[in-house]
Amino acid sequence: MNRAEKAALQLQAVSVLRMLKETRTYDELAELTGLPAGDLNRYVNGHVLPGVERAREVVEGVGRDALADELEARVRFDDEGYVDNSGVVFDQSFLDLVAPVAANTLNFERPDVILTAATDGITLGAAMASYFGARLAYAKKSKETAVEDFIESRQRLASGIELTYYLPASAIDAGERVLVVDDLIRSGETQELLLDIALQGDANIAGVFALIAVGDEGTNRARELTDAPVGALSVFE
Repeated sequence: MNRAEKAALQLQAVSVLRMLKETRTYDELAELTGLPAGDLNRYVNGHVLPGVERAREVVEGVGRDALADELEARVRFDDEGYVDNSGVVFDQSFLDLVAPVAANTLNFERPDVILTAATDGITLGAAMASYFGARLAYAKKSKETAVEDFIESRQRLASGIELTYYLPASAIDAGERVLVVDDLIRSGETQELLLDIALQGDANIAGVFALIAVGDEGTNRARELTDAPVGALSVFE
């Protein structure tokens, strides 16, 4: 890890601690993290940065659990099982915290391109692209008028509806590492189409990540399609 990466990790840990502090006293935060309240006060108020190993413990351990709890508190399900995740996908500052936690806990290979589906996956994709210094590409259910060459993937769903996604062919270059992300994974059908688009572009799959997994059907389906890491921040049964 070079100096810039160490500094980024330390700043990410401070961001996680500041989020946690919004709803906790320093004593409660100390109990949660196992760190002294005095040290936490100095980190949160910007007087000093945590050491690299302590920062990694916050981001990879406390950070993931805390973000998952916060995510679960913001998500709503209606009586038919539809998900309202607007409290998450419209909060870019929260998603900016998710990106480093996901990267550090799931060990994704650093991607060249973040690939998602329009529209709800775009804000998460932007956070992941910013963190990795990667390009963001998003597939749509319609073709861009001025674009001539597309990668196209389609699938007939169990309901009989045909789902098709299009991505401009110039969005992915052969040999690039592509990380597929989305706000939600349930059946895995969208992720399968995105993986197919990446493979049609002769890209290498760096992983599949979703904010929310409803059950394990979708993640299991993705694991059947790639040997790269597959995971979600929070799983709802």
